Amino acid sequence: MSARASGRSLLLMVGTSKGLFLYHSDRDRQTWRLEGPFLDGLEVNHATFDRRTGAVYATANSPWFGSRLAYSRDMGKTWQESRGLGFSPESGLKLDRLWHIEPGRPSEPGVVYCGVAPAALFRSDDGGETWEEVSGLTSHPSRPDWQPGAGGLCLHTIVLDPVQSGRMWVAISSAGAFRTDDGGLTWQAVNKNLRRAEIEVYPEWGQCVHDVVLAAGGTSRLYLRNHSCVYRSDDGADTWQDITAGLPSDFGFPIAAHPRDPDTAYVIPLQNADFRCPPEGKLRVFRARDAGRTWQPLSRGLPQRGAYMGIYREGLCTDEMEPAGVYFGTNTGHLYVSADEGDRWRRLTATLPPIYSVSAAVLN
Repeated sequence: MSARASGRSLLLMVGTSKGLFLYHSDRDRQTWRLEGPFLDGLEVNHATFDRRTGAVYATANSPWFGSRLAYSRDMGKTWQESRGLGFSPESGLKLDRLWHIEPGRPSEPGVVYCGVAPAALFRSDDGGETWEEVSGLTSHPSRPDWQPGAGGLCLHTIVLDPVQSGRMWVAISSAGAFRTDDGGLTWQAVNKNLRRAEIEVYPEWGQCVHDVVLAAGGTSRLYLRNHSCVYRSDDGADTWQDITAGLPSDFGFPIAAHPRDPDTAYVIPLQNADFRCPPEGKLRVFRARDAGRTWQPLSRGLPQRGAYMGIYREGLCTDEMEPAGVYFGTNTGHLYVSADEGDRWRRLTATLPPIYSVSAAVLN
């Protein structure tokens, strides 16, 4: 039964510089109800919904009081905080920021992952109450060569293989992409053919990867947004193919995949690293329906002049409805929604704080 026929509702989680906002809608995604802000005043880099338990997780950061992982099991009415998410004193590392939270697979009750800065991966086996560092990644032999990007040395992307239980990918700015096939015990750099920024250099690691998503269908296809260029892999990230041709620029942050069609992906180009605004002041989402061979600009309902805003790496997402919804937020507090796979857009609001992340979940 399709999501449209089932009557399920949609939850849109919007992380901002001043807290978390929750938008609720029905299956048609035309009327929205706002709740929040929650975690007032905290910088929410990312929020997500755990469909196994109904919990909402949010990475809550404060420049004065530090970082903590917050979770709510009643849609924001009450919140709890994790314990022990941080480095051991003997490591010499100090937790700077929480970046991304990722619930485990349906077959892994209680498992939750969190990516932090300085770049490291943490795992919880009790729903986020307590945490342990995935030391196999922190001790990777390439770590002495990892250098921070503009946002710091951050592990901002966590992708779980839905079929192979031991396989997952992470991305670190700016160290590159890494994969484990044994549940995190060992890791290998998977950056073959990825450029280092705008330079024609292709090292084993050291690339500034901005975002990675897994294509639909449980395949080994992934899409990757690098500091420069967009890439596709058809072999689980062993190799990458440049699919930037047809975009108005090679710079940008987010990338999103269609929930059912592995050939469809979305990106929002920005002019360049020095001027992080849409090219020509035209706010456009670009969609590929042929695995990145060609790109189509989607602009109906979006401003086509004077659009001088940015979109962060977690600021674009899709839902699992039929047809798929597409959503993005800007660093100027504008939130845009499309209920028809990006063909038409409407501005839901223009009054939020700077938006760091947008995540969608279909609720039963």
